Amino acid sequence: MSLDVYLRGEKKEVTCTCKECWNDHIRIEEEEFYSANITHNLGTMADAAGIYEYLWRPDEIGITKAEQLIEPLTQGLKRLTDDPEKYKQYNAPNGWGLYGHFVPFVRDYLEACIQHPEAEVYASR
Repeated sequence: MSLDVYLRGEKKEVTCTCKECWNDHIRIEEEEFYSANITHNLGTMADAAGIYEYLWRPDEIGITKAEQLIEPLTQGLKRLTDDPEKYKQYNAPNGWGLYGHFVPFVRDYLEACIQHPEAEVYASR
């Protein structure tokens, strides 16, 4: 089991001509700016860092735009990097979900949020 996070642009209707039937069709497109995947084994570490809900359940706490994640992820990343040993205790015993995996995940997601603050936030768990 894992968490997938996405930052996407606005949905737009696009008309295209089918090469099979030569009829015009309308489809919905949205640009994907960022996507990443991380194991659920890191949920406890995320909770300890105060960012579980922001990562796993943004829809439940009213997060819809990437700009809303910038401050909480910045604070969570600071907590994680200021005291690595505190968070390494939450490493998964089976090796699937380690501090060394989680910090880059949070850092990269934060950077994507900064680059695309108006993007829509989606999480699939």
